[in-house]
Amino acid sequence: MGYHVKARSGRVGHKSSGLARLILRAALSGTMIAHGARHARTLDGTARWFESIGFRQPRLQAQLSAAVEIGAGTALAGGAATPLAASAVVGTMAVAYRTVHRPNGYFITPEGWEYVGFISASAVALAALGPGRFSADRLLGLDNAGSPWRRAALAAGLGIGGAAVQLAAFWRRPPQRLAEPKPDPDTEEGLVA
Repeated sequence: MGYHVKARSGRVGHKSSGLARLILRAALSGTMIAHGARHARTLDGTARWFESIGFRQPRLQAQLSAAVEIGAGTALAGGAATPLAASAVVGTMAVAYRTVHRPNGYFITPEGWEYVGFISASAVALAALGPGRFSADRLLGLDNAGSPWRRAALAAGLGIGGAAVQLAAFWRRPPQRLAEPKPDPDTEEGLVA
């Protein structure tokens, strides 16, 4: 049995929706901050990785990646500028989708796009729901700015648009690497002792 209460907007909502929003914010913000911190701690390795997947100015990409992930995560944690922070998450995941995960299919185990899709959908959902009672947006009276559809569209559209700009400016599909030749089973190299 759920308890229904009237929200400030006059709509009837479920009392536990505030807790659900807080949990969603914590999960998304923790994930983004963790990824950003990892990139920041290993900037040289992250830059080499960005270069290997086709990005120009890989050091800059590594620095921006760390800053955007930590910044978006921190904003989500505080419930500050929630649709904009969610758009940064969507943009980050859209870049990851296009550059790494798309060719590998849906499921995460072969590096598919399941994870980045889920994180993006969660960010758009949070933008639509709003950050909830315990948030900077609520303190500033911004938690119900725009309709849920508009907040979701802002997060998705701005995120995908930002990703498109970053990809157009900095990314080129890297040339396909030839796979290591497998030993021919009929030669000495292919014999198993």
